[in-house]
Amino acid sequence: MFDIAWSELILILVVALVVVGPKDLPRLMRSVGQWAGRARAMADQFRRSFDDMARQAELDELRSEVSKLKTEAMKPMTDLDYESYGIDFPKDPLGLGSTIEDVGAAPPKFDEPTSPAPAETPAASPAVEPKTPKLEQSPTGTAA
Repeated sequence: MFDIAWSELILILVVALVVVGPKDLPRLMRSVGQWAGRARAMADQFRRSFDDMARQAELDELRSEVSKLKTEAMKPMTDLDYESYGIDFPKDPLGLGSTIEDVGAAPPKFDEPTSPAPAETPAASPAVEPKTPKLEQSPTGTAA
């Protein structure tokens, strides 16, 4: 950044030693070091902010490009799009020579299901209960 040779640096140190004096030279060097550190920190922060702005601009550009691609992908392809890719579709691919309007767009009609005739029920016959044999009990409480 600065082109300072060793001979120039030694000359600057000798002049500083003569002007400031040996007593205050360490204090001067410390304050110069602090100023240099602050300048370096500010330069780093400035560079980082520019890097962040550049990165944000790149991200915004990528987002707009992705949204553009999404909208392009959602549009159906036209005949010109197919031709640009070299895909040729015949006008009548099945060779039927008819359209759906010619064939008819009505849904197919199915046969209606026939329900079986209801079974005839006997006319009010009295309910007959089946008879079951009853066990007789002996006076001792056991079945005989």
